[in-house]
Amino acid sequence: MNSLIDRRLNGRNKSAVNRERFIRRYKDQIRKAVRELVQERSIEEMDQGGEINLPAKDISEPSFRYGRGGDREIVHPGNREFAKGDKIDRPRGGDDGDPSEPGEGDSVDPFTFSLSRDEFLNLFFEDMELPHLIRTQLGEISQQKWRRAGYTTTGSPSTLSVGRTLKTSLSRRIALSGGSRLGLQEAQQKLEESEEAGAPEDELDALRAEIEAHRARLARVPFLDSLDLRYRHRVVEPSPVARAVMFCLMDVSGSMDENKKDLAKRFFTLLYLFLSRKYERVDLVFVRHTDNAEEVDEQTFFHDPKSGGTVVLSALELMHEIVTERYSPATWNVYAAQATDGDSFGADAAKSARFLSEHLLPLTRYYAYIEIPDVDEMRKSSLWAEYERETAPHFAMRRIRERREIFGVLHDLFRKETA
Repeated sequence: MNSLIDRRLNGRNKSAVNRERFIRRYKDQIRKAVRELVQERSIEEMDQGGEINLPAKDISEPSFRYGRGGDREIVHPGNREFAKGDKIDRPRGGDDGDPSEPGEGDSVDPFTFSLSRDEFLNLFFEDMELPHLIRTQLGEISQQKWRRAGYTTTGSPSTLSVGRTLKTSLSRRIALSGGSRLGLQEAQQKLEESEEAGAPEDELDALRAEIEAHRARLARVPFLDSLDLRYRHRVVEPSPVARAVMFCLMDVSGSMDENKKDLAKRFFTLLYLFLSRKYERVDLVFVRHTDNAEEVDEQTFFHDPKSGGTVVLSALELMHEIVTERYSPATWNVYAAQATDGDSFGADAAKSARFLSEHLLPLTRYYAYIEIPDVDEMRKSSLWAEYERETAPHFAMRRIRERREIFGVLHDLFRKETA
């Protein structure tokens, strides 16, 4: 059996079969590269394709070669340079060397593979085990809306408006033949009066000739002219800008390690991708908190090493202050996503739950809370116990330990929009 590998250069969007085969074959390597790409990107850039680098050794293809046949005897010399326990330096250059350092030998650059937007989103959603229906809903590009804008004199035959064309034709014929019709009526009335009065034959012939001239002019007015054609006109109308603001609240205390922050980022990204399909403009506000809360940019939000205690109430109060000053619920759709490991000191949990219920939930359209406990932690936190008493329909909460559990916290929201 012979295997043929197609390595021909293809134009854009002309190698779908080869791309799918390549992604399927090296999916583990591509998935690992996508995870690294997710860590580098901001949330707003997550909805794009990109280029990933794959080690050449991971995508090498097996090949057959002819070897020397027959029996061979090989005598290996003894070892005079090394003893047991010696460490051998890594060779410089070559496949095992650092390509940035000078040395001898050949090296192979990493293989660069460009992922399209849809391919990147499919791999991103697959890592979280997102249902296919929701993947399609988030992955599809929003279409521009067309609005009828009257009629135009040019267009394709399929957009011809017969009714409007006939009305225009009638208006034109009335405008062009009005004088001739009036003259025809007057000439006919004079002819009848002259015939009753016994007028000379020459005068009657002149009136008959005038009548024929009016009728000829009326006959020259076409029933339908190219000027009468009217086509339905449609234009792209920018619908009123639907604005939303998404608050990302995260605990950055010492107990929130990098794995927990990665889960939080994927959770925030999923909510942002949903909102970006629903609203034309989505603002992101990042609020991190330890003992006190502060508004920061995304880079600082996820990667700054700041640590400390945990006071959740400070973050909720800062969010309420920002909403009051910059994002009035009368003109903005307010969404909030809170991620924490549940640690809270003293009466902070009860105060936070009361402040959330009385001040924030009335201002928001949806508030999602995820708690990221340790893998072996089974006990519910005090903050979870307080939040669990909330019965607002637009409040959702989940505990997650793995990426595949992230979708559960947004399940109700997706279900409503799908219905």
